[in-house]
Amino acid sequence: MSVALITGSAGLIGSEAVRFYAAKGFEIVGIDNDMRSYFFGAQGSVAWNKTRLQETISNYTHYDLDIRSVEALQAVFAQYGKDIEVVIHTAAQPSHDWAAREPFTDFTVNANGTLNMLEMTRQHCPDAVFIFTSTNKVYGDRPNSLPLIEKAARWECDASHPYAEHGIDENMSIDSTLHSLFGASKVAADVLVQEYGRYFGMKTGVFRGGCLTGPSHSGAQLHGFLSYLAHCAVHQKPYTVFGYKGKQVRDNIHAHDLITSFWSFCQNPRAGEVYNMGGGRFSNCSMLEAIAICEKLSGKDMQCSYQEDNRKGDHIWWISDTRKFEQHYPEWKREYNVERILAEIVLFQEDLLGSGDEPRTAVAG
Repeated sequence: MSVALITGSAGLIGSEAVRFYAAKGFEIVGIDNDMRSYFFGAQGSVAWNKTRLQETISNYTHYDLDIRSVEALQAVFAQYGKDIEVVIHTAAQPSHDWAAREPFTDFTVNANGTLNMLEMTRQHCPDAVFIFTSTNKVYGDRPNSLPLIEKAARWECDASHPYAEHGIDENMSIDSTLHSLFGASKVAADVLVQEYGRYFGMKTGVFRGGCLTGPSHSGAQLHGFLSYLAHCAVHQKPYTVFGYKGKQVRDNIHAHDLITSFWSFCQNPRAGEVYNMGGGRFSNCSMLEAIAICEKLSGKDMQCSYQEDNRKGDHIWWISDTRKFEQHYPEWKREYNVERILAEIVLFQEDLLGSGDEPRTAVAG
């Protein structure tokens, strides 16, 4: 029996991984205790997605447990043991704004929870591939020191800089920069995953995501970009732009494209490897550009307001250079650009609106 153990299994990336690996014939062990409802309220709950997985994926078993509990994890890992061939760890506290409210919660979920997952893997299934969804916030606000040029609808990196053509690579320093407490807890987890690969020789991969997106997530204002924006556009809810004149740029990668990168890594894993993973130059936009696309797709004018103060440590311009991963795994290709991503999410939200269901937001990480 081949088992894929997935944390955060009812979330955006976790649920995409459940469906993908189940289709590949794996028995799926999902771990998710819906802490998003604690972080972001009822609107952030993933209970609906857990139910959908349980109803539609016959080879899915769900465990409602907290990754901070070693005892609870020990029981699950002991049950499946060396049948576990891949561990995909997506569970996290995902908001740098929220982290400042409860630093202990943020750090114990992100850092201690990741340590628990690594150690359980080392003890029970050391040959398994271990994939960790990290974040570009490990670089803190260092990207804001790049030579940026203000254009009509976006900020851009000066064409003379090495990062301008392809985006930011893994050589950018993570030191001496403002991370936010969320960024700091993810740095701790990120380095732990690398160390378990390099020190213990485990097959660990770190994927530092930009904006992760798709129609299968429950989100809120404190955590989101494209999908929360699409939600507000369709349901005619007010949307607030925080700072940088709305010209801040993000690259965006669909959950499907991220999961296929995980699959490529699983076929030929490397120990302690790190990849910047996002939409790159293939899929990116500014806030203003995204608003315009949402208005066009929904046929509705958005109710946008502007707050001059930017979120602390927020990036002005981020585009991931994914060439390192592409060189290691040349068979991997992205399928979704920004327009296709937003078209899918807007349609999802319109279906919810038409059905009369309680609106759910599909959020970009």
